[in-house]
Amino acid sequence: MKAAGAACVLLVLATLAQASGPNTSLRPVPREGGEPVQSAPVAPAGQPDDTIMTQNVQPERKGLFKSLRPLFRSRKVEKTARTQREMLRKGAVCGDLAIQGEVLGRVKGTQSGCGVDNAVKVRSVSGVKLSTGAVMDCTTANALKAWMERAAKPALSRSGGGLKGVRVAAHYACRGRNNQKGAKISEHGKGRAIDISGFVLNNGTEVSVLQGWNARTYSKPLRQMHKAACGPFGTVLGPNANRFHRDHFHFDTARYRSGTYCR
Repeated sequence: MKAAGAACVLLVLATLAQASGPNTSLRPVPREGGEPVQSAPVAPAGQPDDTIMTQNVQPERKGLFKSLRPLFRSRKVEKTARTQREMLRKGAVCGDLAIQGEVLGRVKGTQSGCGVDNAVKVRSVSGVKLSTGAVMDCTTANALKAWMERAAKPALSRSGGGLKGVRVAAHYACRGRNNQKGAKISEHGKGRAIDISGFVLNNGTEVSVLQGWNARTYSKPLRQMHKAACGPFGTVLGPNANRFHRDHFHFDTARYRSGTYCR
């Protein structure tokens, strides 16, 4: 009986030893699909388990640590800068590739009331060449572009292969209205006006305002261009306005409370 009791005690002790587990972990059994189970690292004796986790698990790099790209300039800012440099390289002014010329900056007047802030010298607009570089501000340059694209080019699209150039009769000049001594300073003296006396077609034909205004072939397109300028420009004068404008169109960007002045 004593021997049987001792055997039972030994059996119980062996069972308890197995339940407490081995001193080292068994190798992980591969999951279905062939990828082994990753066992968690075991901390050295006497060291808390969370210590080993802190040493081995690194936080995901986000925000400014994720990219080596300099953060002082965003992608949008860099893209805008590249675009501006490219436009300047191509001769664009007023922030528009369709308006080609050069930046002049401040143009001082020779008398009170004259002068242009942030002036540009425009050489071509929407592919149409100006006979001479015309000095103006960007408001006037933008109005000229709008008129060129909406009126001048369409009006002459079926004549002589289309519009190639325009004859500039006047642009910036520090003088009185209609070149009259003692008159108020003209919009020309403020860089807000341009006078156009004629048009050059792709086949070499030249159409003057003086000769074409009442001519059978060009009367209609010239009158269309004159009328369509009312809107982009604040003042539009032509051959029917007065004797000073018989041979050209006067366009300026002055604005009046009563609206656009067109004659």
